[in-house]
Amino acid sequence: MCNGLIQRQYKLLGDFYKVLDYLAEVYNIETLNSYLLPQFFEYAHTHPAFNHKLTHKFGIWENNNEIVGLVCYEMDIGECFVSIKNGYDSLLPELIKYSEEKMSLNNCVSIWIIDKEAEKKNLLDKMGYKKIHSEPVTIFSYDQVFPEKMLPKGFSIISLENENDFREINDCLWYGFDHGPEPDPDQDIDCRILMQSGPNFRKDLTTIIKAPNGEYVCYAGMWLDKINNYAYLEPLATVPEYRGLGLATAAVVEGMKKTKLLGAKYCFGGVPDFYRHIGFKTIAYRELWKKEWN
Repeated sequence: MCNGLIQRQYKLLGDFYKVLDYLAEVYNIETLNSYLLPQFFEYAHTHPAFNHKLTHKFGIWENNNEIVGLVCYEMDIGECFVSIKNGYDSLLPELIKYSEEKMSLNNCVSIWIIDKEAEKKNLLDKMGYKKIHSEPVTIFSYDQVFPEKMLPKGFSIISLENENDFREINDCLWYGFDHGPEPDPDQDIDCRILMQSGPNFRKDLTTIIKAPNGEYVCYAGMWLDKINNYAYLEPLATVPEYRGLGLATAAVVEGMKKTKLLGAKYCFGGVPDFYRHIGFKTIAYRELWKKEWN
């Protein structure tokens, strides 16, 4: 099985699509492969906080030119993911050691897993890691009835396919994520353009709630996995003074309805109680395991 096994560095421009295909192939609703979803991986690559300069530290394990293992970070070194294809679990200790060598920061590294990944959990415990954080993974099954929310008078739902004002998007996400008093009027616009550059970014699935004064006040990005038939919500933000009006619910439901028509069976949500209130259910827990050394 492993006669053709090699380990090599990730090549940002050459391996991106190959890794996306691998992540879709190894997807499993039970273990989620540490929640390293292809949409998660792609979104990070187009995020302004993503450290492109250190992606050569990503590790790829191949058997006869087929990816069977991956070590990578989301945004930067210090925290990482260890992904392995079924049948190659014997490589896990090697991948974890690689994480310690290439993904560590200040003699410390943390690895994300799912609570149902028993073998990873036991191995991390034996190798001196301690669980330091846990958070729910939530989904909304499309077998459920979608919550209905009427928009306040004068508010409207639009799609980026019909209107795409980068400055309005930037303001909405800046204030919606509580980044500070005022956004940078120039630099941040480039960031928003970058975030729409992913090959699977869908303008038609991205929903904006527009206020009566024309401002974008809620943004809900939606991704579709056509191979595994699910939707992935990222990002979701509402401008603070417009919270509590049901705008986020309306935006999320709009995106979920569209992806249901395209074949999705469920949608991944987030951690805040908002998701639970509108019908998302916890299916697993993400855990962060940390190791420090001198």
